[in-house]
Amino acid sequence: MIHLGQFNKLTLLRITPPGAYLGDDEENVVLLPTKYIPENVEIGDSIDVFVYLDSEDRIISTTKKPYLELHGFAALKVNQVSHFGAFLDWGIEKDLLVPFKEQKQKMEEGKRYIVHLYLDEATQRLVASSKIRKYLEFEHILVQENEEVDLLIADSTELGRNVIVNETYSGLIFKSDISRIVKFGERCKGYVKSIRPDGKLDITLDKIGFVKMESNCERLLEILKEKNGIIYLTDKSDPDNIREEVGMSKKTFKNAIGMLYKQRLITLANNHIKLI
Repeated sequence: MIHLGQFNKLTLLRITPPGAYLGDDEENVVLLPTKYIPENVEIGDSIDVFVYLDSEDRIISTTKKPYLELHGFAALKVNQVSHFGAFLDWGIEKDLLVPFKEQKQKMEEGKRYIVHLYLDEATQRLVASSKIRKYLEFEHILVQENEEVDLLIADSTELGRNVIVNETYSGLIFKSDISRIVKFGERCKGYVKSIRPDGKLDITLDKIGFVKMESNCERLLEILKEKNGIIYLTDKSDPDNIREEVGMSKKTFKNAIGMLYKQRLITLANNHIKLI
């Protein structure tokens, strides 16, 4: 069976002027336009292609990688708004529709939004929704504390930064745990700090415990060496200045310089720290 919104490994059956026809074991066939046919392929070869519907609702494939796949999340830019809804750039030729009923807030051209890709049962079309909460899991949590996870950075709140964890869960990085600048739509690694009773996850960007402290100390030492042994920061410095200068939260920075000071690796002054 050929699956819409996903990569499919299909067999090259024949090549015609419009492109290559690919098939599966159940004799389903899809067109791969000529411009996407890989070089030096032969009849019978397997090709990985992403399958979707073109502007005329015909099934078609591409070797280009979209910014998200079925049931996934991504931050996408609005190319156009029409009476059908908002059309988003998702990395392939046909823009992705977000119907008005699936917009958490009215989308505006040129802006980026976190959306979820799903298959509309009524129309059998791939569409997106910015009402992402209903696609996240809050009951069956299959990650553990301290586990490394994949993050998609979402919007900011008074408490910190919302994130989507492993394409499945809702998470929050508290301001005190934001150890470097993170950007909306960025994908990165993080760690599960705790699992709340409501099914949300508290996330940190750094490894937890002694390993975290050790790595932060090593990173601060490297930064000191790069800056000729002096950083014009102290434990009284503004958190934003610390984050911009060394990529750490103020709490992390204070803990790191405390440990380095105890090991007599640095000296502390009124307006700077210095490598011994």
